[in-house]
Amino acid sequence: MKVGIVGSGFVGATAAYSIVMRGIAREIVLIDRDPGRSSAEADDILHAVPFSNPVEVRSGDYPDLAGSGVVIITAGVGQKPGESRLELLGRNAAVFKEIIGQIAAAAPEAVLLVASNPVDAMTHIADRYARQAGLPPGRVLGSGTTLDTARFRTLLGRKLGVDSQHVHAYVLGEHGDSEVFIWSQVSVGGMPLSSFALPSACEALSPIDKEGMERQVRGAAYRIIEGKKATYYGIGSVLARIAEAILHDQRSILTVCAPLGPEDCGPSLPGLSGYEGVTFSLPRLVGGGGVLRTLTPSLDPVELEALMSSARIIRDATATISI
Repeated sequence: MKVGIVGSGFVGATAAYSIVMRGIAREIVLIDRDPGRSSAEADDILHAVPFSNPVEVRSGDYPDLAGSGVVIITAGVGQKPGESRLELLGRNAAVFKEIIGQIAAAAPEAVLLVASNPVDAMTHIADRYARQAGLPPGRVLGSGTTLDTARFRTLLGRKLGVDSQHVHAYVLGEHGDSEVFIWSQVSVGGMPLSSFALPSACEALSPIDKEGMERQVRGAAYRIIEGKKATYYGIGSVLARIAEAILHDQRSILTVCAPLGPEDCGPSLPGLSGYEGVTFSLPRLVGGGGVLRTLTPSLDPVELEALMSSARIIRDATATISI
């Protein structure tokens, strides 16, 4: 199983390292417009193989992506301190016009996984360029709010005194300031949040607790960038997890972003019927073909309105881009 990674900066290299540590693939090809950078990262990661899993890691160019099951795209300029993800859009859109066609030509069977910020808009752009290149629908997805969901579950687990892997909670919409926390659907060990109780657990979360948790998740990237100039461990692990679901056809439910199709606006989300084609995060079934199905959870009226507002922000941002 082969993975290509276009963009060998902090995020791309950390994704490659995470894939090696998890033993997800047998071959990784790193590509960067600075071949010296991709070659150095490939060598450095390869030297960790004797202590992890047998994976061939090498630097290459676009033709070397042939046979890849997944191509992870992290190319683009980085987020500056204090810069919103949507402000990155104009600076990164031109980069994708150059690379998507080359990826599609070299690896027409691959699923494209986008991580470049602002990820919802960049996934939208990548999907349009990929379709122009002949790739079928569903084969382009972005990391979306998978990291935000992980951050949310981590904070809930810490607050409740339980392993976060047993916390089910979603962040939907934009990967950014308008993201929506779905409190109405939070469950712990199969129990609704409101009825979960352990001697070591906290009392029911107050509105102040919830507001503080949302603020921590929304501000996580800004705090990390301020302190160390970039985020990469969390998102690198996210990309490895999504790649694993695709390569091994695990049919995992992940909050990735992808264009909303008319068939995705079910009875539980009737308000989204006017947002077909807009790219944002919902729980999606992810497997060998990419996005296999979009799930439409039941939201309370406040959550649904917030999700529609988040979708509008992304729709308006992408409407300004000529593709």
